[in-house]
Amino acid sequence: MKNIKIVLGIALIALGFASCKDEKQEKAQKTVDSYVTYVDSVKNVAAADLKENWQDVEAEYDRRSQEAQAALADIKDNASATEKVNTSKIKYEEFKNEISAQFAPPAPSPKQQLRDALFGAGKIGDDMNFSWVNAQNIHSVYQQFVHTVEDNKDKYSREDWDEIKLMYEALDSRKNTVEKEGLTSEDNRKIAGLKVKFAPMYTVNRMGAKSEENKEAKK
Repeated sequence: MKNIKIVLGIALIALGFASCKDEKQEKAQKTVDSYVTYVDSVKNVAAADLKENWQDVEAEYDRRSQEAQAALADIKDNASATEKVNTSKIKYEEFKNEISAQFAPPAPSPKQQLRDALFGAGKIGDDMNFSWVNAQNIHSVYQQFVHTVEDNKDKYSREDWDEIKLMYEALDSRKNTVEKEGLTSEDNRKIAGLKVKFAPMYTVNRMGAKSEENKEAKK
C-alpha cells in the first residue's frame, strides 16, 4: 500500500511539472503571437498618427521584440515560432524605412541648396533677410561666399550665376548698412580684395555658362 502511495505521489509531481511546463510554453507562444499581431497592427495605423506617436511605437516594439525573442527559449519545437518572429522583424524594419522616408523633411530646392552653400544652412531663405550679417562677421561671410563660388565655378549653370549675382548684390547692400555700424578699416580692406577677385570670376564664368547653354540648345 505504501509503495502504491509513493508511485502515485511521483506521478502527481510529474503531472504538476508537465502542467507547469505546458503553461510556460503556452504563455511563451502567446507572447510570440502578441508580437506578430503588434507588428501587423502598426502597419495599419495612419501615417499622421504614427508621426505624432512614433517614439512610443518604437519603444513598445522594442519591448515586445525582446519579450518574443526571450520566449522562444520556452517553446519546445520553436522552429515555426522563430520563423514568425524573424518574418515580423523583417516586416517591421521594411515598414520603418518606408515611414521614416515619409517623415523626412523635403529636400531643399536647388536655389536653396545654393544659398545654403554660399552662406550656411538656413541662413538665407525666401525672405532674403541679411540682418544676421553684422560688422563682426561680414568679412567671414564675404570670404565664405567668394571662396565657395571659386571652388564651384566650373559647376554652375547660367541660372546659378544669376542667383549668385542676386545674392552678391544683396550682401553688398547689407555692407552699406554695416559700414555705419562700426566696420573696421582692416575688414573693409579685406572685403575689397574679395570683391576684386569675385567680379572678373563672375563675368568670365557667367559668359561661359551661357555659351555652353547655347551650344546644348543647338544640338
